[in-house]
Amino acid sequence: MSTQTSETLKIHTIETAPEESKALLENSQKAYGYIPNLHGALAEAPGLLKAYQSIHELFVNSSFNNDELTVVWQTINVEHECHYCVPAHTAIAKSMKVDDEITEALRNGTTLPTEKLQVLHETTLEIVRNRGNIGKEQINTFYNAGFTQRQLLEIILGLSQKVISNYTNHIAETPVDKPFQKFEWSKN
Repeated sequence: MSTQTSETLKIHTIETAPEESKALLENSQKAYGYIPNLHGALAEAPGLLKAYQSIHELFVNSSFNNDELTVVWQTINVEHECHYCVPAHTAIAKSMKVDDEITEALRNGTTLPTEKLQVLHETTLEIVRNRGNIGKEQINTFYNAGFTQRQLLEIILGLSQKVISNYTNHIAETPVDKPFQKFEWSKN
């Protein structure tokens, strides 16, 4: 009988990954020029890595623009206190040309620069904190800000992706990748 220690999870390379994860890690290598440590950790469970990559692709191609994607991702990352994803999504926001004012507001828990983004942030927080039990008043505020039913449901898509990454990073104590280290973050 094998026993498991309480050490952090293994971060796989293409060579050490389970067979079913090798092609998925190769895709990560091609997309990013390296294998993010998160993907290396997820690779232990091939279905989880595949789900993460699929949900990521679906969310990126949702009806949200880059600012809105960032608001959903970072709202959840900060709420979940993810030491890995907050810096990673800070770098991703920069690459997506998201205004630093948006990223800094999300990282620091201050008011967002537009009312519409603030409503998206508050709606996302209510969904996360109340496990999907969102009040009718918040839903109406969301719709009145110009968002749609589709987008309300797409927040859940983004949350699904973030639950996979944030929870894995907590368990794995995933080391922050070098390109993200300059954006280090911790809850104040």
